[in-house]
Amino acid sequence: MRAVTRHLPALVAATAIAVVCTACSSSAASPPPASGSAAPARAGFPVTVTTAGGTTHLASRPDAIVSLSPTATEMLYAIGAGSQVKAVDNDSDYPPQAPRTKLSGYTPNVEAIAAYKPDLVIISNNIDGIAGKLTALSIPVLDLPAAASLTGVYAEFTELGAATGHVAQAKTENSSLKAGIRQIVASQPAHAKPLTYYYELSTDPYYSVTSSTFVGSLLSLLGMKSIADAATGAAAAGGYPVLSAEYILRANPDYIILTDTGSTGGGQDAATVSARPGWSALTAVKDKHIILLNTDIASRWGPRIIDLLKDVAAGIRSGSP
Repeated sequence: MRAVTRHLPALVAATAIAVVCTACSSSAASPPPASGSAAPARAGFPVTVTTAGGTTHLASRPDAIVSLSPTATEMLYAIGAGSQVKAVDNDSDYPPQAPRTKLSGYTPNVEAIAAYKPDLVIISNNIDGIAGKLTALSIPVLDLPAAASLTGVYAEFTELGAATGHVAQAKTENSSLKAGIRQIVASQPAHAKPLTYYYELSTDPYYSVTSSTFVGSLLSLLGMKSIADAATGAAAAGGYPVLSAEYILRANPDYIILTDTGSTGGGQDAATVSARPGWSALTAVKDKHIILLNTDIASRWGPRIIDLLKDVAAGIRSGSP
């Protein structure tokens, strides 16, 4: 069940903003001051940044950022804003140098957050109205919900770049991500028909994803299609249906992709899958087409989506005849 509690909040949030993201605008920054009127690192402020979660105004570059989003933490360091980060939540375990604390993005405590005297707080879930409570204390909040598409990922990098004074670095990161994805996709062999997969978030119950979800759209780039697409109630579940073991066995996927791995994710691996009643007869099990993903990487939409795609692509190549 730990895999469900770690993954589903972010994953379900992604579907909740799927419509909103198509209409959300990129950050709108004021023109930078004339040459010599401000130090380069401070250029671009004041700035107003509009995200899928709302609008934030920053009078000056933030130098005491608190991140309550593991994905945002990764993004901040990826664009060179790590030195401005004062504290991160207890789930922000990457990169290792991030100043991890006992703060929680899922049970946010206003007083504990305010104690760090932040000049910007970044969230991905406005749980318990935390954004409004912090704003009432004159603490700016940047709300970056789970991205519903790659377009949403690129937009969030742009928005973070504007909010932290790292516009150029954010643009570079987006270019690097796009190039990396193109390279991975181009390296994949052509297939006569889509490779079917069962993507496992948890085992009790068997939560999965459809091709319409964020991770499903990534896997589609590799020529893959989820068996959950045809599940009854998949759309009503926001693309994250519960599948029965019988359904999975009938669908007989070409690949099984596990995210509930490792000591903190659920401990699932090829051996535990093979030991499930009837699963040893699955094509994916017999052909050793079981791909293990890092639990944290699989639940985030930041710079390490490249690692996720690389791992799946490598699993497909190793299973090809």
